[in-house]
Amino acid sequence: MKRPTSRPALRLAAAGAAVLLAALPAAPALAAPPTAAHPAAATARHPAADTTGPTPDARGTLLSVTPLGTRDRATLIAQARQAGLDAGTVRHDVTLHRLTYRTRTPDGRPTTASGLLVLPLGTGRRPLPPVVHAHGTLAYRGYAPSVADGPDRTATAVYAAAGRAALAPDYLGLGTGPGRHPYMDARSATTASLDLLRAARTAAPGLGAHLGRTVSVTGFSQGGQVAMALGRALTDGAAPGFRLGTLAPVAGPYDLLGSELPGMFDGRVGPRSAVFYLAFFLTAQNRLHPLYDHPAQVFRAPYADRVEALFDGDHPAGDIAGKLPDRIEDLLTDAWLDKLHHPTGALRDALRVNDRTCDWRPAPGVRITLYTATGDRDVPLANTRTCARDLRGHGAAPRVVDQGADADHSTSFRRSQPEISRTLPALG
Repeated sequence: MKRPTSRPALRLAAAGAAVLLAALPAAPALAAPPTAAHPAAATARHPAADTTGPTPDARGTLLSVTPLGTRDRATLIAQARQAGLDAGTVRHDVTLHRLTYRTRTPDGRPTTASGLLVLPLGTGRRPLPPVVHAHGTLAYRGYAPSVADGPDRTATAVYAAAGRAALAPDYLGLGTGPGRHPYMDARSATTASLDLLRAARTAAPGLGAHLGRTVSVTGFSQGGQVAMALGRALTDGAAPGFRLGTLAPVAGPYDLLGSELPGMFDGRVGPRSAVFYLAFFLTAQNRLHPLYDHPAQVFRAPYADRVEALFDGDHPAGDIAGKLPDRIEDLLTDAWLDKLHHPTGALRDALRVNDRTCDWRPAPGVRITLYTATGDRDVPLANTRTCARDLRGHGAAPRVVDQGADADHSTSFRRSQPEISRTLPALG
């Protein structure tokens, strides 16, 4: 596992119960301006609203579309290869757009969020199969895919260039969204993702495209957990007009109580990663499920005085890691070390509410592939085994792909991405 650095936009997020940014090579900065091939891309703000979209002020209401430029096929292939991604399915030039839209906070209050929409050029008037790429852990809002021209944006563009409408939610409190990110709150990440789908359906006609009904969902690390929760929501009819077709999450922390948290103490999760994960998770969850009254109840000095400020969304991961210890035992008080070994009360509730993302019955015909790696020391393989067991208990038949003992967390994504890009539905 590589220690996180502060270089902006060079990371594809890794995630566990809290996850470090995984080191991927940088992609070149997006430089190409909007072209005449897609006139709508030149509109700085596009208040498009089709008649099937949400009503004003409703969840998923589109507020603005900001053009982020165009990538031609050759440029995207070069950027994908530099990011360690497979470019074999890249067939189209693409245009990129930041959508800002209405959604809800974890306690149901109105807020806004941002996300990335990437559309292929040259596909005619046929509805584009939508694919959602859910990113992994980001502590810094500036790394979100609609803001940073990094590997998450490149991966989303690669999916679009095969002939899809590709979306990447920033989640709450990241990108241009207000407030702090409610880290590892699967419910609000799902809501933000559903509302991005609604906003994209509204925006697409003004951008010369239309979204199909059947949605493919993928995601890496924390995004793997989000992908499973989004798949469940689509299956439950949470977004009328959309239905789940394919699920392909990579290395998701689906089992916090039984696999991820124990792995932080038995060596399956690297110690520095575990420190980062727990600090982010506990400070974020304390705003949702009150765990403590003062940081000093949980964190040892000098970390108690700095830990909440470090995770305010304005600190790159490298800056945070340099201000945290190397071991959990140096981060947490004895009382909280014991609590984490034996979770009860609000802590157990916070873990359990995010542990049910695989406990549902997929509709007949939904294809599910769970990607993982024996060598992953951020999200242990046991997470995926538990998820597969839960899905099989509901009559599903998920396929499990183990990328091997020599694959670390970020390598699990690199090795999985080519098959995901080849097998998700696309116009071609």
